[in-house]
Amino acid sequence: MPVDRLMPTEESADLIELTRAIVDKELRGAVDEAERSATFPRDIFRTLGRAGLLSLPYPEEYGGGGQPYEVYLQVLEEIASAWAAVGVGTSVHALSCFGLFHAGTEEQKRTWLPDMLSGELLGAYCLSEAHAGSDPSAMRTKAVRDGADYVISGAKAWTTHGGQADFYKVMARTSDDGGRGISCFLVPAESDGLSADVPESKMGLMSSTTATMLFDDVRVPAERRLGAEGDGLAIALAGLDSGRLGIAAVATGVAQGALDAAIDYAKHREAFGKSIIDHQGLMFLLADMAAAVDSARATYLHAARLRDANRPFSRQASIAKLVCTDNAMRVTTDAVQVLGGAGYTRDFPVERYMREAKVMQIFEGTNQIQRLVIGRDLRR
Repeated sequence: MPVDRLMPTEESADLIELTRAIVDKELRGAVDEAERSATFPRDIFRTLGRAGLLSLPYPEEYGGGGQPYEVYLQVLEEIASAWAAVGVGTSVHALSCFGLFHAGTEEQKRTWLPDMLSGELLGAYCLSEAHAGSDPSAMRTKAVRDGADYVISGAKAWTTHGGQADFYKVMARTSDDGGRGISCFLVPAESDGLSADVPESKMGLMSSTTATMLFDDVRVPAERRLGAEGDGLAIALAGLDSGRLGIAAVATGVAQGALDAAIDYAKHREAFGKSIIDHQGLMFLLADMAAAVDSARATYLHAARLRDANRPFSRQASIAKLVCTDNAMRVTTDAVQVLGGAGYTRDFPVERYMREAKVMQIFEGTNQIQRLVIGRDLRR
């Protein structure tokens, strides 16, 4: 059933209705086959871009939607409730534009941002490495200045849209000064020497291509560096707070989709002469699932409203990512239980939701890292 949302404006309420219409028309009927065949849904992202749904949190002067984060995240949740891979991809695209918007010069923003926000160009984000996941300051990928260019060499692991994106926001080491020696670059996909390794074989998000990006002496003009040398890690970490809210919203959408499927099944499946939803044991389980989804949504909206008010929100973003993803794992697991043996088959979507929920606890900083962020903030 549609979520009863309290939107801040009539325009944002209309935006939710537009999103639901696109989700029902374009996403719901395509997700199962795309997930089975591991087909990357590039045309879906073009559709979302043309509808203005890939650029919502950025200003209109650069081609964005000019919407507050609380609106953008609820749109993201609606998308993810039908197709988690597209929800994740939408969040990743927004994150890949973050560095340019917040650290780029006015000339850089006016040159590149409109095409990026239009959705005709899809972005990816290269931070993690095989040996540097939770500790990005340990990265080894290097960018060496050579005249008017930088030459990037190394490998970036776990890149969402790896090999499918049109541009990559890349963090690379420009000096040996630890975390202060990392810089940020906007790298076109067609750059010589840039290639994608064989995509990862994952347990979920099959239609979302995840690959290691290989940088074999990739030349990038110095004008494509964002910010000063050494600003890269700060740019990356600042973007992660917003990215964590994106994943919190996606996880909540996954949980909502699983809850809806479980309720629908429980209303129509009969046992001992009545619908199983009327059996108290199952009714209480569904009630706990609904409470978990609603509380997750409230958690990410609180963090988003702090962000919209230009107030500190890093701890609240970590809390939202932790709560929403842990709740999604629990709700999707319980949804499989509600359906019993049917839930363990691919005849129903709840097994897919359960597989998708697991990775939400891992990317954009594992939930153990979120607890570390929260704990350090509490001791200040």
